[in-house]
Amino acid sequence: MKVVKTKIGRRSFIKSSLVTGGGMMIGFNWLMSCDMTETKIKALPKEWFDLNGFIKIGENGLVTIMSPNPEIGQNIKTSMPMIVAEELDVNWDNVIVEQAPLNTDLFKRQIAGGSQSIRQGWESLRIAGATAKTMLIKAAAETWGVPTNEIKSIEGQIIHDKSGKKLGYGQIAAKAALIDIPEEVKLKDVKDFKIIGTSRKNVDGSKIVTGKPLFGLDYKEDNMLIAMLVHPPAFGMQLKSIDDSETKHMPGVKKVFKMKKHLDKYSLGGLDNDAFNEVAVVVGNSTWEVMQAKKTLKCNWEMAPEKSTEIESWGGKVKVKTPSGLESSDDHYKIFELMSKKGSKVVRKDGNPDKIFKNATKVIERTYTCPFLAHNTLEPMNFFANVTDEKAILVGPIQTPEIMEKSVSKRLGMPLEKIDIQMTRMGGGFGRRLYGHFLTEAAVISKEMKQPVKLIYTREDDMTQGTYRPSYHALYRAALDENNKLIAFHVKTGGIPESPLAANRFPAGAIDHYKAEEWSQPSNITVGAFRAPRSNFIAGAEQSFLDEVAEAAGKDPIDFRLELLERAEKNPVGKNNDYEASRYAGVLKLVKEKAEWGSENPNIYRGTAAYFCHNSYVANVLDMVIENGSPIISKVYCAVDCGIVVNPDAAKNLTEGGIVDGIGHAMYSQITFKDGKPEQNNFDGYRLIRHNEAPKEIEVHFVKNEIDPTGLGEPPFPPIMGAMANALYKATGSRVYNQPFVTDKTILG
Repeated sequence: MKVVKTKIGRRSFIKSSLVTGGGMMIGFNWLMSCDMTETKIKALPKEWFDLNGFIKIGENGLVTIMSPNPEIGQNIKTSMPMIVAEELDVNWDNVIVEQAPLNTDLFKRQIAGGSQSIRQGWESLRIAGATAKTMLIKAAAETWGVPTNEIKSIEGQIIHDKSGKKLGYGQIAAKAALIDIPEEVKLKDVKDFKIIGTSRKNVDGSKIVTGKPLFGLDYKEDNMLIAMLVHPPAFGMQLKSIDDSETKHMPGVKKVFKMKKHLDKYSLGGLDNDAFNEVAVVVGNSTWEVMQAKKTLKCNWEMAPEKSTEIESWGGKVKVKTPSGLESSDDHYKIFELMSKKGSKVVRKDGNPDKIFKNATKVIERTYTCPFLAHNTLEPMNFFANVTDEKAILVGPIQTPEIMEKSVSKRLGMPLEKIDIQMTRMGGGFGRRLYGHFLTEAAVISKEMKQPVKLIYTREDDMTQGTYRPSYHALYRAALDENNKLIAFHVKTGGIPESPLAANRFPAGAIDHYKAEEWSQPSNITVGAFRAPRSNFIAGAEQSFLDEVAEAAGKDPIDFRLELLERAEKNPVGKNNDYEASRYAGVLKLVKEKAEWGSENPNIYRGTAAYFCHNSYVANVLDMVIENGSPIISKVYCAVDCGIVVNPDAAKNLTEGGIVDGIGHAMYSQITFKDGKPEQNNFDGYRLIRHNEAPKEIEVHFVKNEIDPTGLGEPPFPPIMGAMANALYKATGSRVYNQPFVTDKTILG
């Protein structure tokens, strides 16, 4: 049992107050950690101690646990309350979970991104539940006149065995609310968990399958208009003028006008999208009427000049230059070839790799590329806005409500306290809804119309608007000696417009002579975070290359990796390696065992891969068979080390989704450009994985340990791409180096 301090000073973590009906409310700080020193606490801004989550215990014994973070399908609306309920010792059947509204005075980090929700909330959530339980026990002890150490709690009941007395939480909640907050509380030992580690159904599950209105597109209000945008057809162009002479007379149309999403007088936020700042807007009575009216709008476009934009990033204000011109995918790949031959920025260098490569017996050199990708969430971008002089009410699906609140405030010139953002469930995201320009757009349109408005993107609007996964290039080299031993490793990687390099990840730390360098090329094609940013490319490239090196060294691909990891664990090179070699090796050993690696069926072609990102470790074995000349994925084995698993079924589902998603994007998906124009604008051109192409079976295994939970939404996504590439090689005899793999005719005929 772990004893933790609940606070340093009266307001550090937890507050209590009476609520209507005599119940009890315990609030807790989402970001605070109990290892904060008194000095650190005193140095923090006062607002860090404001409530940002709460527990309510009613007189009837029901417990309401608010979930502050946006729900994007990662199941935190169920898993986070489970953590609180565990330490509170409440019966899960008596828990009601509610989505909390955006409230920056009460809640901190109301963000869905980076696979950080459970990781960052783990300790403070536990403290919140344990503190509420401690106060309930103390209130009962005072009522009965007995020592607290003679009282226990079981599933919402306070029990004193010696006297046989018993009280439900609801019966003592009002008195508990008056108890002083304890200086410290005891957290459960992992072995005593009853809720954490057990599978619980999604709290919104029944509403989802019965079609209840949970999503942004479901939201409606009386007197609500529909708005849609028309943006330039190509990156590098801008709106010059509009001719609405026909459009404004179309049925149901209320107004057509030009709109700037952002004003020149202020800096953009780090998650404001600046793809096409000035757009045309069509507003009308219904979705169908506005869609038809859009088709009649005549827009004049002109070349956009080079520009320099000030961005308020997390490290301060920076200037970002956007080049002019109309870019094409063919030109991007010429840039890749050119940059691979130029000198780049050396980010890490161990030993003397240049000398080793010069004198090596054998050098293996391979190049990998990937295209731009669109997010293509099932639910296109949308947001409701009702902006008046008194208040701006905004409702819809957004991953970063507290960040976008500031953007809306700047654009409207309205103080933060007048901005009310309410979160709906999201129909997909994984990065796309980090960038809430559509929220700002809806607010500006409502202000213009002086009426409630819902902004809706069509699929074509969304797919051609930007915020893509960047296009990347990686050059790998490996040096082998006369005994085919790996003696040096070199990676040189870059992209448009950013590099995917993670210089301190494996195999850094496992090789004496190692070099990592990077480059980037500016672009006017806007990009953003895609599921497992940067890792979603570099993992597959690295793991494909390691397999090829293992083959040249005459070694089994899993054993080859394990040998390198053993070196990194026992005698690491360098001090900045950002992975734990033993945990990395652990998932490889587990997947090797579960897949019975080494006892291969000659008709099954197997590929393996492993990767570390977002604080978690994932390893795969992918089994492929050939049916009627085509590769079929018969099974995927997956081993995951993400620390303690809060909700096993949900964790398994999230892992399975990442695997299918990764295979699909590696095999089929791409956005290409011709003179700045995206050549794919809907699912007839942008290829996604289909049901019959998904693995027939996925077997997921979690490493059992007592390490605090780490990320899971993103880690299963990157490594499966490498496993897929390696299995394709075994099945066809040809290696794939360029995504999407389906374009490689040597593989798929």
